[in-house]
Amino acid sequence: MTDSTRTAAALLVDCLAVQGATRIFTVPGESFLAVLDALPDRPEIEVVTCRQEGGVAFMACADGAMTGAPGVAFVTRGPGATNASIGVHVAHQDSQPMILFVGDVARGMQGREGFQEVDFTAFFSPICKWAARIDDPLRIPEYIARAYATAISGRPGPVVLALPEDMLVEAVPASLAPRPQALRPAQAVCPDAMRALFDMIADAASPIAIIGGAGWNTKARYYFEQFAQSIGLPVATAFRRQDAIAPDSPVYAGNLGYGPNPQLVERVRNADLVIAVGARLGEATTDGYTLPTLEHPGQTLVHIHPDPEELGRVYRTDLALCCAMDEFAECAALWDHSDIIPFDAGAEAHAEWLAWATPQPSDAAIDLAGCVGAMREMLPADTIICNGAGNFAGWWHRYWRYAAYPGQLAPTCGAMGYGVPAAVAAALRFPDRTVVAVAGDGDFLMNGQELATAAQYGANLIVVVVDNGAYGTIRMHQEREYPGRVSATALANPDFAMLGAAYGAWSARVETTAQFITALEEAKGRSGIRLIHALTELERIAASGATITGLRARANRTA
Repeated sequence: MTDSTRTAAALLVDCLAVQGATRIFTVPGESFLAVLDALPDRPEIEVVTCRQEGGVAFMACADGAMTGAPGVAFVTRGPGATNASIGVHVAHQDSQPMILFVGDVARGMQGREGFQEVDFTAFFSPICKWAARIDDPLRIPEYIARAYATAISGRPGPVVLALPEDMLVEAVPASLAPRPQALRPAQAVCPDAMRALFDMIADAASPIAIIGGAGWNTKARYYFEQFAQSIGLPVATAFRRQDAIAPDSPVYAGNLGYGPNPQLVERVRNADLVIAVGARLGEATTDGYTLPTLEHPGQTLVHIHPDPEELGRVYRTDLALCCAMDEFAECAALWDHSDIIPFDAGAEAHAEWLAWATPQPSDAAIDLAGCVGAMREMLPADTIICNGAGNFAGWWHRYWRYAAYPGQLAPTCGAMGYGVPAAVAAALRFPDRTVVAVAGDGDFLMNGQELATAAQYGANLIVVVVDNGAYGTIRMHQEREYPGRVSATALANPDFAMLGAAYGAWSARVETTAQFITALEEAKGRSGIRLIHALTELERIAASGATITGLRARANRTA
């Protein structure tokens, strides 16, 4: 390169800096060595080297969820990209901004099935907002600005850009500048639609709100709480969006998804007005599109979402508002609602949730409800809880209080292996907050290697491994459908405490609630990685109270 030129890779890194990138997650690959060479010249961008591309993508997804700006990941072609695809899918279904850069084969090799070649545009397009390949280095500023704008606008989500390795080393004019930082477009609320909404609320007898999802942020949380509390509107959170409202809000009604409070289910089923704010009303939140039903006879549905393509896409919608969630919440809080008689239902629903979410005495050797209760007493209220998929998470969804925003990092698409990488990302993003990764035994071993990343970068986090020796969720369904016929769901596990110690963690193995509390007390007083291996009973298969014995008996009665 000369004084009048620089590499395309250097231009790309400069574009990332202008767009506000402060951290990228990667497993290095030879296909983007030029980018790695350019990064030291931009010290404001921290590079986090991970141990597997699935962990890379999960960390970037979690980072986007916490900041509202795209999490950035770099992986190599072929195996690297396919490993990372799980995180792209999570970002897509969770409506979280993320950009995945994939080092690609040289342009002259494309179409020949070169080494590790994949058509990334075709591969990723179904699970992201935009997938493209940058063949012309002069268009890098355009592509990067568009990638950021696409990732954060409307329904946030992932973008995938392939980078041919020969393109990255081409010379471009030093005068070719990055485009200005892309900002989320302002989406104001339609006054006529707001007037119609408040008329509906005034006419309703039993309304309920379902909140959390695309574009939610601290401003939306603050103002929506004010609005809902002022009229006594019961507020339920969508699946794994429990930090969308403060748990001590007098109108918080609990969370929907898997294993919700049956009283909340009936409240939604009997509501005459359902107000969905930010939520897509996906399968998990709506119990398979039955709560409410797609046509919801006898119910009025108001759907408020930042992306017009989501409105009316699945549900018949009586009133659709396309706007930013924080703009809607602020407008609702400030709107004159003097003609609305406050509802008693908000306080009633909150009381029902408190009863449901309060641990009761148990004779289990290790009672997970009691463990979560102890965590609530011992850890700060703004602790960030991170988990992947599995029945183990149900105890935290039911009994933990997600008091801060962001306070919950959990994949709505149900991907296993998310918790540990998300906790690493959270610990790096919020070093002054307590971060806890909760993982099942099967869940932990899908990305537990990222404890090496945590150790390398000095991350402070607590890991709780819930070990019942099985793929518990699948075992639960297996017992429902084929009682007593156990196949493929039993696990032979390592000693997770010893495994944690191998990563440099302080660790403990516990088999009783009292031992868990003692270990948590010691973990709280330490720094670095702390791992608690909790051995639990498979019999107690779910936080709902379901047991293996009960599932078998019920299945046999209906056989």
